[in-house]
Amino acid sequence: MIIRCIAVDDEPLAVKKISGYIQKTPFLELVAECRSAFEAMEYLDKNDIDLIFLDINMPNLNGMEFVKSLINQPHIVFTTAYSDYAVEGFKVDAVDYILKPISYSAFLKAAQKVKKLIELETNESRNESIKITKEHLFVKSDYKIVRIELNDIKYIESDHAYIKIHLVNSKPVMTLISLKNVEEQLPPEKFMRVHRSFIVNLNKISVIERERIIFDGNVYIPISEQYKNKFQEYLEKNILN
Repeated sequence: MIIRCIAVDDEPLAVKKISGYIQKTPFLELVAECRSAFEAMEYLDKNDIDLIFLDINMPNLNGMEFVKSLINQPHIVFTTAYSDYAVEGFKVDAVDYILKPISYSAFLKAAQKVKKLIELETNESRNESIKITKEHLFVKSDYKIVRIELNDIKYIESDHAYIKIHLVNSKPVMTLISLKNVEEQLPPEKFMRVHRSFIVNLNKISVIERERIIFDGNVYIPISEQYKNKFQEYLEKNILN
């Protein structure tokens, strides 16, 4: 597997360092260096890529604003000198963010996270571990096949190579499958993806606050920019005016 990457940073030394790290990593391919978000935007209009290593603090259009403008978002790893962007980065589905000055070990760790995600997304054989009907699903978990009623699911969480199915009255069930493959099989009138890492049961939502869905009073699921419009449409159809 080769992951096509671009490095985006307005600082020449910073973009050269990231480019050098990309070229040093066997499963990454550097396809472009961009000195601004606008330059990256122009490149994305004409080319397909898998991953952007992206600075946040850039003039005119910063990295966060750039990501929010993307319709088909590649994987994002933020490169920044400021740690206070972590929460905002999570909201736009960034895989990771690494702090400057960036060591190769920190860079490689972030790159490996992306590699794992892409392997899950492209491995269609994961479908064999889950079967879904209109009322229930069967999953392989701990060498057993477990039946789960769809109405008992609160939300589904991506957990590295697994998904964790959180239930109303019992402990979560884990199984080896990508969140994307589960999303494709679940009934869309009942379930909606609201973040790269979360699918929620629409019938179990009771509290929404500050672009977060709250379960059990202490579980906060963010609604990311990529899925915000679709979720807002659902709310508008169901809110009493």
